Amino acid sequence: MAVKRIVANILAPDPQTGRRFYGEILGLEIVMDQGWILTFAGEALQRSQLSLASEGGGGTALPALSIEVDDLKVVLDRLAAAGIRPEYGPADEPWGVRRVFVRDPFGQLINILQHGTVMED
Repeated sequence: MAVKRIVANILAPDPQTGRRFYGEILGLEIVMDQGWILTFAGEALQRSQLSLASEGGGGTALPALSIEVDDLKVVLDRLAAAGIRPEYGPADEPWGVRRVFVRDPFGQLINILQHGTVMED
């Protein structure tokens, strides 16, 4: 038996409200829209992961999701243009990531990160 995929589910009274944040800002593609559920997917294939944590690292709150991107600067610019202010960061962490925490339209804390790059704010 093999786990084929892990899907994160976020309670969203109106799933369509997430189109701008997950689609336009993060660049995810809508792969299913049944009205009551809106499913986004990225282009890259990755092994399934599930993290169990007592905190978000460095004493931060634990985010609901961690989304790795290949260009955090682009996401930071899109967040600023949308008027979405970070709750934490952007910060270069000692474990080799640069990250920012923001709230999605449903109030979930989201960790958006890029591995192995130190950038200037």
